[in-house]
Amino acid sequence: MISTRLLGNAVRAEENVLLTLVGPHAPMGKLMRRYWIPALRSDELEAGGAPVRLRLLCENFLAFRSPEGEVGVVDHRCAHRCASLFYGRNEEGGIRCVYHGWKFARNGQCIEMPSEPPETDYKARVRIRALHVAEKFGVVWVHMADGAPPPLPHFDWNELEAGKALSVSFMMRECNWLQALEGDIDTCHVGFLHLGAVGPDAFEEGSLNYYRQMPENLAPKYEALETEYGATYCAYRHAGPGNTYHRIGHFAMPFWTMVPSEPMDHIHARAWVPIDDHHSMLVVIGGPRSTFTRDKHGELLPGAGVAIRYLPNTSDWLGRWRIEENPRNDHLISRETQRGRSYTGIEGIPVQDQAITESMGPIVDRTKEHLGTSDRMIMLTRRKLMRAAAALRDEGSVPPGADAAESYHHLRAGFAILPDDTDWLDYYNSRRSVWSKGAAAPIERMKRHAAPAPGNAT
Repeated sequence: MISTRLLGNAVRAEENVLLTLVGPHAPMGKLMRRYWIPALRSDELEAGGAPVRLRLLCENFLAFRSPEGEVGVVDHRCAHRCASLFYGRNEEGGIRCVYHGWKFARNGQCIEMPSEPPETDYKARVRIRALHVAEKFGVVWVHMADGAPPPLPHFDWNELEAGKALSVSFMMRECNWLQALEGDIDTCHVGFLHLGAVGPDAFEEGSLNYYRQMPENLAPKYEALETEYGATYCAYRHAGPGNTYHRIGHFAMPFWTMVPSEPMDHIHARAWVPIDDHHSMLVVIGGPRSTFTRDKHGELLPGAGVAIRYLPNTSDWLGRWRIEENPRNDHLISRETQRGRSYTGIEGIPVQDQAITESMGPIVDRTKEHLGTSDRMIMLTRRKLMRAAAALRDEGSVPPGADAAESYHHLRAGFAILPDDTDWLDYYNSRRSVWSKGAAAPIERMKRHAAPAPGNAT
């Protein structure tokens, strides 16, 4: 029997505040600042080119690539009279404020103060805030905490086969980071929001196509486990005689998800980076995608394969990587299409996700929720985040994974059809052993540390 104790288990108002707010003084904001953050695509910054306004965790910065090709991310305000360095000159060795000519190196140090005579020049004592910066995987990363930063996470991106290039995409979402993230760890919605107009007959009878099982069973069973790096879930359904279809995904601290949209060996991770309390940036870094969203005739399923239509980037704080479909045009929903071949009337799987999470408002009021067993991964993720933020606030405890990049190695999400008598966790650990072959240290097996949530034993 599945316990009803979890049903309707909404968070309290003060917990919602703890979970969602990310400013410099908010507990969750302080937690986020302990991790590397994917901030820009590398190709957004041209050597010697115009600087880019960059808003992160409710703070405003300026990103630029010097004529020598080095990246800097600094406070956008000049230390003299607080004029914005966005209007500055990107020069060799740093960026120069056009108000009085003060120049700042990439590390924030003032290196020229031409408005002061030599006898009162005090540039050695002046600096602006500069973030730790790294550039790898086609991404500019920043670390906002003081002190030496840890190694970058890599989610196995280093291990793509030769010739298989990483793809990097960004897309802004007009809502709080957590409700955007929670859409990724809610695998149950796929059978409705994305595939609601597709029935089992779209696939061959008896087929083990990975998408046939969802319309056959819209209410899968679940198991969710807390892990060192965050949390893991498996949603599973009957897949014909003797077989079970499993969808295995992850949440990794503080804002990473790995979704089961590909076969299990796929290398792919998604970050839900808070821009501020009301806006977030989806950053997707992964290997080449497969095409498993086709019916028995080889046709793409409704909403699959639709290209994202980006608006031109602008130079304002919220002007990067916006899409054409947005709350002001109802995400271009077509009621006529909704009555026919599309469950939602909204074109494109990413846009469908975006429309629903943005429809909840800038920060969803989670006290109004009525949760069910399909939300167990969301509940576990919230508890993990709240405990980590409270422990940092109250005890100064280092958040999970913040100083241990190896926590993210050899994690992959995906789907698999397994014999009924195969435990999904044993299968997943066996795959991790393959992915970690040649690692400097053995990868610890994922375990059930307590009585399992209702799942395979149900």
